[in-house]
Amino acid sequence: MKILIIGAGASGLMCAVQSAWLGHEVTVLEHEKHPCRKLNITGKGRCNVTNNCDVQSVMANIPRNSKFLFSALSRFSPEDTMAFFESLGIELKTERGNRVFPVSDNAKDISGALINAANCADVKIVTDSARSLIIEGGEVKGVLGGKGEYRADKVVVATGGLSYPKTGSTGDGYKLARQAGLLLDFQQCIDLPHRVMPVELCGSDCAQAMGLSLKNCKLTVTDNSAGKPVFEQQGEMLFTHFGMSGPLVLSASAHMQDITAGRYTFSIDLKPALDDKKLDERVQRDFAEVPNRDFDNSLGRLLPASIIPLVIKRSGIPPEKKVNQITKAERAALCSAIHALTFEVKGLRPVSEAIITRGGVDVKEISPKTMESKLVRGLHFIGEVLDADGYTGGFNLQIAFATAYACAQSF
Repeated sequence: MKILIIGAGASGLMCAVQSAWLGHEVTVLEHEKHPCRKLNITGKGRCNVTNNCDVQSVMANIPRNSKFLFSALSRFSPEDTMAFFESLGIELKTERGNRVFPVSDNAKDISGALINAANCADVKIVTDSARSLIIEGGEVKGVLGGKGEYRADKVVVATGGLSYPKTGSTGDGYKLARQAGLLLDFQQCIDLPHRVMPVELCGSDCAQAMGLSLKNCKLTVTDNSAGKPVFEQQGEMLFTHFGMSGPLVLSASAHMQDITAGRYTFSIDLKPALDDKKLDERVQRDFAEVPNRDFDNSLGRLLPASIIPLVIKRSGIPPEKKVNQITKAERAALCSAIHALTFEVKGLRPVSEAIITRGGVDVKEISPKTMESKLVRGLHFIGEVLDADGYTGGFNLQIAFATAYACAQSF
């Protein structure tokens, strides 16, 4: 059987390898000169290849359309992903939050393994773009590319979404889906895609802590228009010149809709393991060791240096005040600032900085067992082009690999 896959990214190459291993003739169209450009920059260049957890835990970390993915994830779990790459000679390790990386900390080892496996399986990778689908009698027959026609028995769209456009993400898969008559509700996603991306904050307070990485804090996002929190989770985040980024913030961004300045508030608990009483006791112990020291020079053992000026500002306590003169009420204000350092959200960063595209091909139009379109026979969609996305931590790559495997097994 002739299989044509559009896109040589994570899902496209996984599908190509699995299909070729089943004895099919596989061609991959990739409009970029080099495959896997986006994969090479994931996880800050280290590639968080999956999350070392069970299927139910993966499902819990997919806020949109997780039920659709249950069949695929059950047949190709994180354990299967790890076994696949280890069979290709890649040593893996599990870090905080069960995130899995290559021991080398080099994403190119993962992409290189996929490309090498494809080459060894006689997969043909062609540098060309897919202009349109060739559909005859309700069945896909191939693709019209920039260099000519590519006829095939099955066509797999693995083009990714709109995130990281510098790596070649153009949203072409959405256009192909529309040509096939899919996704009347998808127009909104084409015009206004929801993305997992860094967040800009109002004011300049964050810039004071630029570069600070918090390893164990709690982030709460409140929708002020509804008067209730929409996200609360503990983990890692990063202060930047424009606001915040890092795993917690990226996950939080997926829960924020129709963002306008002032609608959402970020609240950071710098010491989530300590309740108010324990935190106050800790502050008193630290103060007792340096009773004659100025307040702004007394918090070094409690907080990272770059966040101290901001906490002092929010506490309202004069920086030059001696710690032995600080009142109980002032300590309470300090503890409040540590437990709830608040910022007003201005908006999301540009799509060029998005980690994953939220939105895509409506999964109601796709078979969860085969990833085949219910409208056009022989046409399949896998990976980020689908309307299914997870939190950061390796879950989105797991979606890519699982849907690719499910698709290949249907041929």
